Amino acid sequence: MRTLKFIDMTLRQAANARGRELSFKEKLEVARSLDRLKADTIELAPISDSKADQLANRTIASMVVTRISAAVDISVGNIEQTWESVKPAKKPKLNIIAPVSTVQMEYMCHKKAGAMLELISESVKKARFYTEFVEFSAEDATRAEPEFLYKALNAAIDAGAYKITVCDTAGIMMPDEFGTFVREIMENVPGLKDIELYVEIRDTINMAVACAAQAVREGAVGVKCTALPNGYPTMEELAEFVAVKGNDLDITTQVRVTELHRAVGQLKRILDPQEDDQSRFNNIGLEDIANVCLDKNDDISEVTKVVRQMGYDLSEEDNARVFESFLRVAAKKTYVGTKELDAIIASTAMQVPSTYTLKTYVINSGNVITATANILLVRDGEEIRGVGIGDGPIDASFQAIEQIIGHHYELDDFQIQTVTEGRDAMGSALVKLRAGGRVYSGNGISTDIIGASIRAYISALNKIVYEDA
Repeated sequence: MRTLKFIDMTLRQAANARGRELSFKEKLEVARSLDRLKADTIELAPISDSKADQLANRTIASMVVTRISAAVDISVGNIEQTWESVKPAKKPKLNIIAPVSTVQMEYMCHKKAGAMLELISESVKKARFYTEFVEFSAEDATRAEPEFLYKALNAAIDAGAYKITVCDTAGIMMPDEFGTFVREIMENVPGLKDIELYVEIRDTINMAVACAAQAVREGAVGVKCTALPNGYPTMEELAEFVAVKGNDLDITTQVRVTELHRAVGQLKRILDPQEDDQSRFNNIGLEDIANVCLDKNDDISEVTKVVRQMGYDLSEEDNARVFESFLRVAAKKTYVGTKELDAIIASTAMQVPSTYTLKTYVINSGNVITATANILLVRDGEEIRGVGIGDGPIDASFQAIEQIIGHHYELDDFQIQTVTEGRDAMGSALVKLRAGGRVYSGNGISTDIIGASIRAYISALNKIVYEDA
């Protein structure tokens, strides 16, 4: 199974999204969020003569683990300065961006076809002097003369480019047209057999994801995207595409879906701040969410913001129920943290009829055998049995339930705690499942913590099934 790779252009395109340049601090905050997503590469915007641009690049390069790519506008040609700005990165690379359509070559570079081929070859060779990881991006490729495009890509490959990106800058191709476009490139550029081909597609007519799918069918290994909508396919859209069609196309992705949803929420707060900037919870980082402490003086808007940042997408009615329960808890405690909020949400929000109910469960586990679970659920009066094997009794139980329902849901969080003390103490389990970009939580209580965990999973599952229906 192939891994579909994503190059994130959020920082490269961020200034365009907001209509102004990002501040130094904003660039660093965005870079930290993107680093958690495990995209193949984070691409930075071309630098200007400003020392601030170079310093921002250098700081980002030194603090992230993800591969960093610095874009170089071939008409500017500041390859050495760009390389110096990203050299501290663990995995630095350069991306030479050049127009290849007749109009753009003459407008941006004031060059005819022959001179442009020489400039492409010279620029890639110069970049190769600094690093072996040199990408060549053919801008406006879909409006280029095909024969010239093939020559330009061959020239870049011969000069040492290890990766090629073809761009539909206009974004007006239909999926079948773009698939044919990519197939003809693969047929006419022999060097692509040994290197990776990426695509960059503007979403002008809302066809970018479909066009990317056709490109992948024809041999493309990666897609350029942004974390937030900005005229290109988003990483969430592409991850959803892989989740739905990955098996059919024999592709997967290394993107961390749970972290993706959370990071997108944080990036929205950085790049698209809301009007209510006075809230003390507006700009809280993901790493700090577990340490949030609310008290009885916080109103419903503050509680709702924290709930949303925890990954929940509740209705107004459920938010009201959560706030009512929060006030009861807050009246007895100095502070209410996110663990208490999780329990409140699981027990009060989105309460639904039970599609699945637990009838029996048998667990076999020990230090010399593999844990197994035999679970019997009832749905619409029909008994359905599932058997699971896992890394421990709880994992085996969840596997058995997934066998019954025929679907795997991402486990966003799992918590266990005691409710009472003593040998017959009651245990409480909290399970958070993610489906369709939303988080659903379930709560279970039992003297048997495995039983509590099974009931919590079923509680969350029933909410998903009810919502889908």
